[in-house]
Amino acid sequence: MSSQNVAASLAADMPRRRRRLPAGWPLSVLFLGFPLWWITGLTEFAFFLAAIPMAWALLSRRTVIAPRGFGWWLGFLLVVLVSGTMLTSDAPFSTTGPLGGTLLTFVYRLGWYLVVTIVLLYVGNTSSKDLPSAKVIRLLAFMFVVTAFGGLLGVLAPTFEFSSALEILLPKSVSGNKFLHALIHPATADIQNVLGFAQPRPRAPFAYANSWGANLSFYLPFFLYSWFARDAGWRRMAGWPVLAVAAVPVVYSLNRGLWGVLVIGALYAVVQVIRLRGFNAVAWLAPVTAVVIVGALLSPLPGMIGERFANQHSNERRGELAIKTVESTIKGSPLIGFGNTRDVEGSFGSIAGGATLGCPACAVPPFGTQGHLWLVVFAQGLLGTILFLAFFFVRFARHVRSREPVTMTGLALIVFFLVEMLVYDTLGSPLFTLMIALGLMWRTDREAADAP
Repeated sequence: MSSQNVAASLAADMPRRRRRLPAGWPLSVLFLGFPLWWITGLTEFAFFLAAIPMAWALLSRRTVIAPRGFGWWLGFLLVVLVSGTMLTSDAPFSTTGPLGGTLLTFVYRLGWYLVVTIVLLYVGNTSSKDLPSAKVIRLLAFMFVVTAFGGLLGVLAPTFEFSSALEILLPKSVSGNKFLHALIHPATADIQNVLGFAQPRPRAPFAYANSWGANLSFYLPFFLYSWFARDAGWRRMAGWPVLAVAAVPVVYSLNRGLWGVLVIGALYAVVQVIRLRGFNAVAWLAPVTAVVIVGALLSPLPGMIGERFANQHSNERRGELAIKTVESTIKGSPLIGFGNTRDVEGSFGSIAGGATLGCPACAVPPFGTQGHLWLVVFAQGLLGTILFLAFFFVRFARHVRSREPVTMTGLALIVFFLVEMLVYDTLGSPLFTLMIALGLMWRTDREAADAP
């Protein structure tokens, strides 16, 4: 065969030899590589990087469909953009910081909203044949394992921290930025005086202790679904030690929001079991409930709960901050908010409203913090808040009667989100996980309806 014929044969064979990356590979790289992203300081930015190939996959499609109620979400995104015009506007009871820092956090949050939108459409538009739901759920279950062991590391080695590769590479003027430093500097725990003395609160592999609690709760339903299913194999036996590992940082996290959501999750599971199997299932649930209660009573949890509720220094501060947040929004920019958070001017005039030697964490946080709901209210106003909430309520109502296991798992996340948004800043990986769940729910129900 001549050299020309060989070249022609190879050229013709190249399309057949070219290997396409499997659908969902950005999610696999993101989640399976998460410990590496934590070490390198890329934990937060890995989500942004993963969104790039997902966005490209969507743009490469002939048609991209959206779930019902998506118009509410698009309206919210539009309000987010328009609210950026208010970044330099004065808000009642607050001080306006430098435009550079304000613009940085505004762009960062806008980026997150775009990232979670992309993953919702990506998962929903990729067929279950190309991207099986079981594969996605296993990835999220793996993240529960990573989060559980990261939390345990925070309990056993609470002072362990180090400079990440990104932190070393960046100029000191950049890495020293307070906001950016918290994102790129790996640490196993936040040391806080919640109980009147130094107490570690696990955070690895995330930036904040509350983020750790929110993420653990969002990954938990997928872990239970994946590792305790009938066909889980070896994972069914390994699941119990992993839950035991997770229980240690849950107890020592002093995270009331996490504790409350776990109780709500247990009640949700009971309701769903009774709905599917009838009240006869109560006989099966009773011994399981008894084991859980006895285990909890024998653990340090009751003592930790007692001490935590005896030192509720943040309750008054949170309550008044929420009231002032709404009041400032209504007085200053009720429709579209102020685009971003603002520092509070002065304090609330009470001991709970300022830092003390025994409780430096008691300082008044900025408006738009201490809960995602308050961020949306202050940053995007009442119009943005209505659009934001409407999207999730529409999705919940759309699926609430479903008996599909994947959908019922996702419904648990919506319930968790609606509760945690009152106390957690869930804009980030928790909202990313929720959008994956919504994509799976929407796709599952749509494919079931289209099946012959």
